[in-house]
Amino acid sequence: MAGLAPDTPLPTAITLHRKSRVLEIAFDDGRNFRLPFEFLRVYSPSAEVRGHGPGQEVLQQGKREVDILAIEAVGNYAIKPQFSDGHDSGLYSWDLLHDLGMRQDALWQAYLDRLQREGGTRDPAQLPPPAPSAGCGRHH
Repeated sequence: MAGLAPDTPLPTAITLHRKSRVLEIAFDDGRNFRLPFEFLRVYSPSAEVRGHGPGQEVLQQGKREVDILAIEAVGNYAIKPQFSDGHDSGLYSWDLLHDLGMRQDALWQAYLDRLQREGGTRDPAQLPPPAPSAGCGRHH
């Protein structure tokens, strides 16, 4: 990302509402969005979530209770949230946050539809346990 387009709306306020798990962001075009932490997590712009090309998106499951522990400013163009599940590699540019806010209802429904199609769940307690790893080859 070389920078923002000249017409990109810029945030005038960003507020974390920890109790309701919502990031509120106001833009200089007058729009104000309330983006749930879970929504931001499942639509992370990171390669871990988006993959490295179309069709490689990884369905995020069990994120209903995810929290944002901290937010780091990245230059004058983005924020980098640190999520409670350890995810911290997504850079949320102002144009991406504005777009997520504008398309929030449709994106959320698409996520719910995909979860249903693929038998996924939003609830961490309903996730199957992780598969045992092969280990590092050392025996104790």
